[in-house]
Amino acid sequence: MQLKRVVVTGLGALTPIGNTVSEYWNGLANGVSGADIITQFDNTKFKTKFACEVKNFNPENYMDKKEARKVDRFTQFAFVTCAEAIKDSGLDLEKIEKSRVGVIWGSGIGGLTSFFSESMEYARGDGTPRFSPFFITKMIADIASGLISIKYGFGGPNFTTVSACASSNNALIDAFNLIRLGKANVIVTGGSEACVNEPAMGGFSNMKALSERNDDPKTASRPFDKDRDGFVLGEGSGALILEDYDHAMARGAKIYCEVAGAGLSADAYHMTAPHPEGLGVINVLNEALKDAEMVPTDIDYINVHGTSTPLGDVAELKAIKSVFGEHAYKLNISSTKSMTGHLLGGAGAIEAIAAIMAMQHSLVPPTINHFTDDEAIDPKLNLTFNTAQKRTINAALSNTFGFGGHNASVIFKRFEG
Repeated sequence: MQLKRVVVTGLGALTPIGNTVSEYWNGLANGVSGADIITQFDNTKFKTKFACEVKNFNPENYMDKKEARKVDRFTQFAFVTCAEAIKDSGLDLEKIEKSRVGVIWGSGIGGLTSFFSESMEYARGDGTPRFSPFFITKMIADIASGLISIKYGFGGPNFTTVSACASSNNALIDAFNLIRLGKANVIVTGGSEACVNEPAMGGFSNMKALSERNDDPKTASRPFDKDRDGFVLGEGSGALILEDYDHAMARGAKIYCEVAGAGLSADAYHMTAPHPEGLGVINVLNEALKDAEMVPTDIDYINVHGTSTPLGDVAELKAIKSVFGEHAYKLNISSTKSMTGHLLGGAGAIEAIAAIMAMQHSLVPPTINHFTDDEAIDPKLNLTFNTAQKRTINAALSNTFGFGGHNASVIFKRFEG
């Protein structure tokens, strides 16, 4: 069968460096760090006392107070970004065939804050199970996609993908595949995470995944730097409207770009560590290029997973060099996690938006906080250190990798009509 073309027609973002797409892009372009001391709980006894929190967020500015209390923060984030993306897309909700509009969302952990707070209340009590009637629905990761469909009446494919830090790229890829197979006209996709809380910070810290640079949080996320010591936890959400090209053209939609192809693979190696030679990443990059019917020289920019961990950063660059060969030295490569921190299941969504906006503005966002070269990293690679670089971008690739060895890569290309 002839696969349909898939385009991006709307974007929404709520991030540690901006609460709309335009604010987020401004932060990226100017190399702003979203890291600071945690405000959401008492961090006194924690080894890591900072994170990349969403700033100045009051859910009641976006939704009814009663509605906000029924859902976890990760779902609130999802509501906000989906509303922005739908508005941006110009979809006429009175005219579209809602049974052909789906919602596919990603979240690695879901309502952990709600789970923790309800459990603590129970533990402090006398054993009487006084749980909120909304406890389960606040906690389960699939509730965001379900409630978005209910809010807008979207009756198409509806589910949530969970693959740790690859979750929202998996959601985006599923949305892409369903549209090109003709199963939907439009899909709202993306991901959200809200895990700046005690169990997440404590758990990631005790597995030695987090930076402990408490004296200087804003420079703590330093991908590819010799002195990197772990990732910085972030929170937020990104939403994208994916649409059948013919459907978008028929309604005169603004089109950001085309989704060219995608790849999926597994490291099949270790619970948390990457394969040291990046074999799973090599596979996913090759798969994405094959799916897009592209060759390495077609790619101009890679938004890498680049979490600022000692092993992960090196393995990803090894894979890129293996797949792209000499063209690796002509690419722009950057890790926007240096600014936003790591949004876990929401990372793929906001990084896809970063890649798309980079194409729109012909500007590669930087990898900030580079101070010292790492002898394990090829100095000839252009890792876009510290300052954004002007460049025409015709195709951009976005990588995400999750604990468990999940790899997901998406390629976006300039829309040609």
